[in-house]
Amino acid sequence: MFVLARGLTYATLFVALVLVLVPARVLQWSGVRAPSAFGAAQLTGLAIAFAGGAMTVWCVLAFAFVGRGTPAPFDPPRRLVVRGPYRFVRNPMYVGAATALASAALYYQSLSLLAYVAVFMLATHLFVVWYEEPTLSRMFGDDYAAYRARVRRWLPSWPGQ
Repeated sequence: MFVLARGLTYATLFVALVLVLVPARVLQWSGVRAPSAFGAAQLTGLAIAFAGGAMTVWCVLAFAFVGRGTPAPFDPPRRLVVRGPYRFVRNPMYVGAATALASAALYYQSLSLLAYVAVFMLATHLFVVWYEEPTLSRMFGDDYAAYRARVRRWLPSWPGQ
């Protein structure tokens, strides 16, 4: 239970900073205000945000219960997590976060927020390639190599494809 509390704490801090505070600043700096009317873009944005948020929660739970760790690089899972959303894509938490950010850009119809999504994805990609993948290779060896061979980094695939 303690590992779940740690995971939720780290995830909450990540969400608060990367998915709430920074986007709020981007919107403020760019002068974007909340839409005056609730239309199709806002409804679609909310639905996509819910899906992205649900993906992120599913990942945190998988890290806690399957991997016995957290999403934080300084408190990683003790076991390789290849179940749950990790069966379909190697980085579903980042995909969920980017999806939630993109949905906010849609909700506010904000190009500046969409630019933030691009910066987030570039920074995330570089972090994954230069830090996470080499670290996971060292930690989990052949198991991680086999996982990398069958599951794509960013675009989901179905097991057995």
